[in-house]
Amino acid sequence: MSWKLKNGYEVKYFKKEEFTCPCCGQTHIEDAFIERLDKARYIANVPFVITSGYRCPKHNEKVGGVPDSAHVKGLAADIKCTNSSDRFKIVDAAIACGLKRIGIGADFIHLDYDLEKPRPVIWTYYKH
Repeated sequence: MSWKLKNGYEVKYFKKEEFTCPCCGQTHIEDAFIERLDKARYIANVPFVITSGYRCPKHNEKVGGVPDSAHVKGLAADIKCTNSSDRFKIVDAAIACGLKRIGIGADFIHLDYDLEKPRPVIWTYYKH
């Protein structure tokens, strides 16, 4: 069964359940973000394995997320990524689709569409 957004856009690469909070089972993910993410997945042409989507405030705190996390607003996802070639493809596609808040971790990429935060930005989660 496909997932259609309110504007009629049919999500091709994701299921709504991939963005569900593991703590409470809720899924509050914004259509504007999902549409851009789906288009980025098409352009990158590599799998986007979602490791974190929507987070309720309780779960966000449990995993050490910042209080105003885009995950809590339904505007972010973390994507599993363990090699530099896929990392480049994902980041390049995200930027092309208007996702200009990007975090780079050792084994994931954070993408968000929180327009209330500075952009364009790329940061790392690496500890030096």
